[in-house]
This record gives sequence, structure tokens and C-alpha cells, in this order.
Amino acid sequence: MQAIILAAGMGRRLGELTNENTKCMVNICGKTLIERLLEQISEHNFKQIVFVIGYFGDKLKSLIGNNYKDIPVKYVENPDYKTTNNIYSLYLAKDYLLKDDTILFESDLIIENTILNDLINNPYANLTTVAKYENWMDGTVITIDEENNILSFIPKKEFVFSNTDKYYKTVNIYKFSSSFSENHYIPFLEAYSRTMGKNEYYEDVLRVISFLNHSTLKAHVINPEQKWYEIDDIQDVDIAQTLFANNDNILSNYQKRFGGYWRFPKLLDFCYLVNPYFPTERMKDELKSYFDTLLSNYPSSLNVNCLLVSKFFGIKHNYLAVGNGAAELIKELMYLLPGKTGIMFPAFEEYYNRKDSNDFIPYYVNNDSFNYTSKDIMSFFSDKKIKSLLLINPDNPSGNFIPINDVLEIASWTNKRNITFILDESFVDFSEGSVLNSLLKNEILEQFPNMIIIKSISKSYGVPGLRLGILASNNSALINQIKKELSIWNINSFAEYFMQIFNKYEKDYINACNKIISVRAEFLKDISQIKYLRVIPSMANYFLCEVKPPFTATELTFQLLNNFNILIKNCKSKCGFSNKEFVRIAVRSEEDNNRLLEALKKINNGITL
Repeated sequence: MQAIILAAGMGRRLGELTNENTKCMVNICGKTLIERLLEQISEHNFKQIVFVIGYFGDKLKSLIGNNYKDIPVKYVENPDYKTTNNIYSLYLAKDYLLKDDTILFESDLIIENTILNDLINNPYANLTTVAKYENWMDGTVITIDEENNILSFIPKKEFVFSNTDKYYKTVNIYKFSSSFSENHYIPFLEAYSRTMGKNEYYEDVLRVISFLNHSTLKAHVINPEQKWYEIDDIQDVDIAQTLFANNDNILSNYQKRFGGYWRFPKLLDFCYLVNPYFPTERMKDELKSYFDTLLSNYPSSLNVNCLLVSKFFGIKHNYLAVGNGAAELIKELMYLLPGKTGIMFPAFEEYYNRKDSNDFIPYYVNNDSFNYTSKDIMSFFSDKKIKSLLLINPDNPSGNFIPINDVLEIASWTNKRNITFILDESFVDFSEGSVLNSLLKNEILEQFPNMIIIKSISKSYGVPGLRLGILASNNSALINQIKKELSIWNINSFAEYFMQIFNKYEKDYINACNKIISVRAEFLKDISQIKYLRVIPSMANYFLCEVKPPFTATELTFQLLNNFNILIKNCKSKCGFSNKEFVRIAVRSEEDNNRLLEALKKINNGITL
């Protein structure tokens, strides 16, 4: 068996990365694509490696030479690489195709070792490597039957998004027997090239062959857990750097992305916090039905969207500012607040990160469960010179909850002392009693003009992609100043429409929050059985867990990500933990929770994948 590698292309979309190098010389995780592929090839009994080269072909020849680990290397030059596509590159190598069974590679791929191992060991002689279609994929797809016979090759121009559940994406690795090349592929390749020219793709030839004879070529479907990526642009490089990071970097590579995990559809995210039971399918269908209209129209202005929020929460519109996520409002608020702010640690650090650390007076909660009461807060800060006090209720990351009457006691206490009271209610709808625990009411805002309530709509309403948050206060000067700092179009049309239709689905939302409360109780019982975790009860949709020996928080987070594709929050770097080992684990759907539990049990038993 031989390997043929197509490496003539220019890789224009990679910009400066291919200004002076061919595409396959792009570096991923400390190694070029081609060196990684050659190492994988060298693990098998290949008689020779044939490169079709063009753009900066001399550099590739200098890098590889005429042998790679005792495997002879041959080169075929495509002088017309600027004006031709891969059909011509393969046509130039047709004589090699006739001589031996072949594994055909495109050189812009990065794959894990098992993909090549499985393809070689597949008993069928003629195979197209494919993966179940996912939303990040682009290019040729195929359909197959239950016996993996290829029914059709579907080019990009014939792609139908409503059929994606039937599609498999070509991974651009093929296995051809010499007889298949001689009797099928080469005759059609020559005929197709003569008819259609040099600026086509070799998959088009396979499309014709599969149309005439379904049984000639089969699909080799890779396991969904096997990693691969096609490198076409700088974004692909970034994603591949994360997917194929070594053990020292894999955690940091995921964590520094701060979201965007839809680009990694196999990843199960227990790090970021979202309601899995809302919006309902019916509400999503209504949002989808207006997609074209919302996409092609400007959103309303900030003031109009404040009217929508007013309807959404039943709050006077002049008490409200709406933000592109709560984070936008937190940034503006912390910039405007004078003097020092009291804060409980450990804490959600978005507030803390928006001002100099010297502008905060921290109350370090040092008991084992990180719980504290209204009396603890008032006692600690009674002799502190603070101008504002921040309470996140339920707290993040501990899930500590202060009942509504006690929160009102803090509001009264701060009001008497002329202290601005910032109450973050982003998770309050998940507490026992749900939305009844919210202080987001006109009469309360009017009773306490010192109070500012912040609420992230992303988290409890299950729409983090819409980026929605609100700030409410009876302090008209503060509200007007914050609005002045915000863009007139800081909310997009999809977020605006979500707020417009929400009230029709309010009962569904309350049911979804109650479902989380029920699922959380069951999850607490189950996860508390994991011997190396001490789970702290929570009133939010997450649990703070102390990691006990022999594991550390970092090791547990790494094992879950590396072996099970599950991401949790490592709290080691957060303030207030005194170097103790803690992780935060979200409460998700029952199915997802069970998958995490199984992984935690396997780690407990020393089983890794």
C-alpha cells in the first residue's frame, strides 16, 4: 500500500500563515500538519509516499527529503497550481494510483491516530472516510444506506439544510484498490477532466461512480468521539489548537475561549450556567419563524427595548436599562460607582474585575460551606467605610441563598447608611420559591432608592446566545447615566423579539425553573455519592464541590475534559478559597447529569478512556 498526499494548493484563506509556506506546513500545537501526518503514516506498512506539490513545493521537499523514516518519498509537480483544483493534482498522480493500493490524503487535515488505523483495518478495499455531519463542517457531503453503501455525493451548491440529519461529511481520506483505480476511477477521472477541465474537484468523479454503481465504493464512518479537523482558515487553526492541545494546554485552551463551545459539538459544558428546559420548542419555533425578518431588519433603539423589558418584568420603563448581557451593565455600573464596594468572597468576579482591587473591601467567608447570613454581612461591614455593597443571591459559586425578608433587611440597613445596595438576582429564579423570591418590583425599588437590581436573562432563561441583561433602579440619575454610556442599538433583533413574545410563555418559564429545582434535588443525592467530592447544597443551578485526595481540582477537570469531553469550572484561581481544591458543576438536564455521573464514577474506579 502507498500513500498519495495532495499538497499543491495555496491556502489563500490562511492569510499570512501561508505567505511563504505551503498549507500543510502550518503549525498546530507545535508541529506542522504534514509532519504529524507523516508520523501517523510511518506507523504502518506503506511502501512509498507520493506528494503532489505546487505552491512552495521546494520548501516542502526541503523539509521532507526523499525518505521519511525509511519510507521512499516521491514528488509529482503541479505547475498550474494557481489556476487548477485538486482534480488536476490527482490526475497528475494517476500513474501511481494504477501501481498499488492507495490511501489518498489531503494535506490540510489533522486527525487522531485511530482514524487512520481503523481505515486501514477496514476489510473493504474502496472506502471514503466520512463523519456524521455537524454544523461546523463545510464542503462535500454524502448519503449512505444501512450497509454504508454510498448513495450520493452532494456538492455544496446542492446542500439542503433541512436534510442535515441524513448527511455525512467527507473527511478527505480515501482508500482505493489498484483495481478500482484502473477499472473505475482513472477512466472516469480522465474523461471528466477532458470534459469539465482542470478547475474541478476529484470528488465529482466519485459522485459519478457512486451514481452508476452504489456497491463499488463504501463509506468508512468514523466514531463520533474521534477527533479531526480540516484547516482552511485562521479560525480553523484556532479550533484545531484547542482540539489537539497537549495535556499541559488543553484546559487553558478551552477556558480562555469563554464560550463559543457550539464549535465543539461533542463537548458537554458543565462550566457555563444555563436553563436546559427553557425556551420551549414552541417558543423556539416562533423565534425561527421570524428569522428572515429579524435578520434583515435593524433592532429598535435602547429606549424602545426598555419598554419591552418593562412589559417583560412589569417594571416602570424609566427604572430600567437593558444590556447586551448583564456583563455590559456591570461594566458601566462599576465604572460609575464612587468609593469602596463591599463584596463577599468567593464571588462572581465580573464585578471585581471591573475596578481596581483597592476599590473593594472583601468579606472572606471562611466556613466549610461558604454560607453567610444577612446578619453576618451587616456585622462585618458595620464599621467599614463602604459606599456600595454587592450581594449576589444566590451566590456564585457557592449557591448560598439569603431569604427575601433578610435581603430586605440589608436593603433597609444600607439605605439608612446612604450605601448603594447592588443586588444581583441572576440565579434567584432557581431558588426554592423561584420567581417569588425576586425583589424586582416597582414598590420595592421605590421604597429603597439606594437599591440597584441586576439580572442576567441569559442564565435562567436559557438564551446566553442572545446576550440579555437588565439593571433596575429608582435612581433616575444613575439609570440615565448608564443609558448615556450604552450604544443606541446594543440589543439585536433576535433578543428584542424574545422579550416581545416572552409573556406568552411565562407559565412555561416558571415550569422550567421548577423542573430545575426538582432535578437539582435528585442530582444532589446522586453526586453526593461520589467519594472524592464534598458537595455543598445550593439554591442555584450549580454545585460548589470540594475535591478530596487523591484528586485535585485541576486533575479532575483535566480528566473529565480529556477522557470524557466534559468541561467543569476549576475554581482554583478564584479568590477566597485559600488554595483549597474546589470545582463548580452546573445542573443540566437529567440525561446530561447522568453522563457526568457515569464519568465521575469511572474516574473513581480508575477507569479512563
